[in-house]
Amino acid sequence: MADDADLDLAVVLHALGDPVRLALVRRMAEDGESACSPDGVDVPRSTLSNHWRILREAGITRTRRVGKARWMALRRAELDARFPGLLAAVLTERG
Repeated sequence: MADDADLDLAVVLHALGDPVRLALVRRMAEDGESACSPDGVDVPRSTLSNHWRILREAGITRTRRVGKARWMALRRAELDARFPGLLAAVLTERG
């Protein structure tokens, strides 16, 4: 997992630029964590796995394993420390 100094703005913005990934980020912001296959996300499982990988590799999420299940959460503190106000702006934008 990247620390906040390793977060790259272009990579983070790219990850946040997809509507499905943005919906996943908003869900985590509201719920705290998200299951790897959340209800209401209508994309194939392989596509969803790719979205989670992009978010994780960009440093936006962290993953917690519980048995075979995986739970994703925002790395909000790290993102806010590196890019103050970015996440808040993205979460309030309703394009």
